[in-house]
Amino acid sequence: MSVEFWYMFPLGIVMTAVGIASGVGGATFYAPLFILGLGLPPPLAIGSGLVVEVFGFGSGVYAYIRRQLVDYRIGRAMLVATVPAAVAGTLAAHYVPVDILNVILAMGLIAVALSFLRAPDAEAVAQLNERVRQSSDAAETCLTTARGEKICYTVCNKAEGRLLSGIGAFFMGAASSGLGELNGYFLLQRCRVPGSISVATTVFVVAVTALAASIGHIVQIGQEGLPQLTTMGRLLLFTVPGVILGAQIGPVLAQRVPDRGMKVGLGGLFIVTAGLLFYEAGLR
Repeated sequence: MSVEFWYMFPLGIVMTAVGIASGVGGATFYAPLFILGLGLPPPLAIGSGLVVEVFGFGSGVYAYIRRQLVDYRIGRAMLVATVPAAVAGTLAAHYVPVDILNVILAMGLIAVALSFLRAPDAEAVAQLNERVRQSSDAAETCLTTARGEKICYTVCNKAEGRLLSGIGAFFMGAASSGLGELNGYFLLQRCRVPGSISVATTVFVVAVTALAASIGHIVQIGQEGLPQLTTMGRLLLFTVPGVILGAQIGPVLAQRVPDRGMKVGLGGLFIVTAGLLFYEAGLR
């Protein structure tokens, strides 16, 4: 058994804990690290990052399903658009030149950073939720949570939601990020779906879509030769256990670190990382 990537176990714990606490998809962290830190080809780095994301989001999906916060009707409507788009992005990632992939990934990181810097704070989210409650008499959808709370709301602009989620899924397949941020923006800020439902449904859609995209990448990588798959296996051997453990620490971290401060800090980090990716693309 190769221990070449042993350090990814502690890094996986820390990075996934921060990602879960802030709501960032794991691939958003790992793909740039694999490219800039380990020197992996972008398609291999992005595919590995998406596999990591599937494991990282798995526990979150399970928790939200148990709490009965996932709106499966919204989820199914979005998955119809996101799964094919993510597979298309996966195929594009293996035919687009490396420099362009780095630029696309950098642009995705900037988009994530801007979504963090513009994200509504806890008070704004509470106000949005209050507006939903005040207009619940005409609501089309009602969910009853595991605690017995009845939450009613109306899903608007469904065509826009499919379009945005499809675009985000394509960029997820091609560059590992974009879907969660666009889904969260549409459901919470555009459509006024309550915060808890928005987050839970977004996590569900991202996890299923990431699974489809990661399978697509694994198939493509396998066609390029056994050495690529072997490298991915050695990398994931230590990263995945760290991710699983970090996913359990993330919710605890979220309760102790101010959400706004964490997102501003991560936004700055992603902008710096995007700059490094632009720089690397310019050197080739």
